[in-house]
This record gives sequence, C-alpha cells and structure tokens, in this order.
Amino acid sequence: MSLVRISNISKSYEGKKVLDGINLEVKKGEIFCVMGHSGAGKTTLLRILALLERPDSGEYVFDGKPVNWSRPGELRKSITMVFQTPVMFNTTVFKNIAYGLKLRGYSKAEIEKKVHEVLSLVRLKGYEKRKAKTLSGGEKQRVAIARAIVLEPKLLLMDEPTANLDPTNSAIIEDIVREITKENGTTIVFSTHNMFQAKRLADRVAHMYAGRIVEVGKTKEVFERPKSELTKRFINGELF
Repeated sequence: MSLVRISNISKSYEGKKVLDGINLEVKKGEIFCVMGHSGAGKTTLLRILALLERPDSGEYVFDGKPVNWSRPGELRKSITMVFQTPVMFNTTVFKNIAYGLKLRGYSKAEIEKKVHEVLSLVRLKGYEKRKAKTLSGGEKQRVAIARAIVLEPKLLLMDEPTANLDPTNSAIIEDIVREITKENGTTIVFSTHNMFQAKRLADRVAHMYAGRIVEVGKTKEVFERPKSELTKRFINGELF
C-alpha cells in the first residue's frame, strides 16, 4: 500500500518552474531516495511532502486521504523533516529532543523514557546534558534525527542527510536510517546527489532532472539497467 501519492504537482518561484508535473508514489515502510544534481528540485519536492510548501497545482494523497492545504495541521503530526543543515535550540541535547514531546503533552516520565531510547538509537547516549550548539556537525545531525523520530512519524523526510559530513558520521546515519525502518516501520524519503549512498540505502529510487522525475524503479534495476538516457548519464557521472 502507498503512504504517499502525488499527481501532477507543479511549483514555481518568481516565474521559474521548479517542479513540473511530478507524479510519485511511495510505499509504506520503504526507504525511498530522490536523487539528482543540485538544483533538480529535490528540496522543493521534500518540502511539499512535509507540508511546508504548497504546490501551485496537483494533488497530494497521504495515507489514503487527500491533503487539505487550507487545514493541513493534523497531518503534520504524522510527518517530520530533517534538513541538510540542522538548527539547534540553545539548550541541552535532552531538551532539544524533548521539545516536540512537551508540545504534544507527554508526561515527564514518558519524555524521559522516549528521549533515552532515541539517544541510544542515534549513538548519543550520555550526551543528555551537553549543549547542543557545541556539538560537531555530525552529532548535530544525529540530534536533529532524534528530535524527528522521537515523535514516531509515519513519514520521515531527510534532505541530503549526510552532505558535508565525515565518513564516520555518514556511516552512522546510514545505519540509523536502516534501523528506523526495520524497528518502527517508518517510511523514509531522502534526497541525495550521492549515487553510492542511494545504492546502499534505498529500496527504490527516483531520478530528478530539471524539475521532473525522469525515472523511478527498484534501486538495483535503475542502476544496472537505466531506461532513461538522462539517468544513464547521471550514473556515469556525465550529468551535472
């Protein structure tokens, strides 16, 4: 069954078309990658999926229900997004992660339990009292992931989650992504221009170029037998 289905989604900024008739379906419980060069429209697509941007046209069906763009509030509880450059609140790691739970009315005991569980998952156990703003870039990204997944979303969106990170933190984050889906059944959609990461992580991939999706399929099939000439050139490093 699909969790996400979008049809003919388009978006323009100041007369420039960024998304042009996007059609896409994401299945429940899969890790889905949107890959493409910088400027292809990946971030805009993810922001629409996160209900942070409203498309100019098209339909978005989430978990079987069409999105009401005038009142998307309740759906936002089912979707979280981790950005390429995370912003930390000027407080401890624990309070950064607990913030969303407090807003949703969880008890102190529930918050303690959930925060400690998610810190173990993101390999930051013992960091509870550390100031979030003093962490390394990779550690901040893991706090941002913890802050998102502690809310137990149905859909987790990640925009270039390991861009500019060292190999160690990148590997840790990739492991976390696999564990989130395996343990919680969370559907994950991430964007990347890193083909190797797409091959390692994704069940299925979509290749975006100039605001359009030019190919979608199972990861192995797309990389070994691409149908689109543009995808073939992207995989061969000829498309920038």
